[in-house]
Amino acid sequence: MPADLIHLVRHGEVHNPEGVLYGRIPGYHLSELGHRMADAAAASLAGHPVTRLYASPLQRAQESAAPWSERFGLPITTDDRLIEPHNWFEGKKMREALKRPSGWIQLRNPMKPSWGEPFISVRDRMLAVVTDAWRDTDSGEAVLVSHQMPIVMVARSVKDLRLPHDPRDRRCALSSITTLERRGDAFVEVNYQEPAKDLGQAAIDLGAV
Repeated sequence: MPADLIHLVRHGEVHNPEGVLYGRIPGYHLSELGHRMADAAAASLAGHPVTRLYASPLQRAQESAAPWSERFGLPITTDDRLIEPHNWFEGKKMREALKRPSGWIQLRNPMKPSWGEPFISVRDRMLAVVTDAWRDTDSGEAVLVSHQMPIVMVARSVKDLRLPHDPRDRRCALSSITTLERRGDAFVEVNYQEPAKDLGQAAIDLGAV
């Protein structure tokens, strides 16, 4: 039997004193608060039959997967398809970058988007790993630890919403859990929760473009 549920989990708060868009830059780890948020996410599904655990290769996702590994006694399967999309603004402070013409031109086509990996590419790789996780989990539930934009692409896709959107309007808080179920030939969203919401009130979330 394939997985009963797929849980898409976003990482916790990142230690980012420079306030840059860190994207795929290595070395960005969870803050102390971020570790607590990741713990809260894993604790929220205590009692669930979680039997498979996947994570993006980036450090903040691996650290956010650790509480799940410890609580459910599971190895972390690293899957590159869960990674944050690349974007031109990596390593930059958004407000400063947009003061320069070189920054403006990157926003010339928000429908694609022109500043990084196309929405459709993110959607396709994410749906592929979700499908593989569903198929390869013999029974129980699978947890996939990823990033804001990839999770939003899945959520919008299963709801038949247009992929282009305003990044400021994304519904994917730090350490949130978006839950999918397979019905027939498609996935549907059956739950969204923010188990670290109280902790998140003190968190800094630059998200991504």
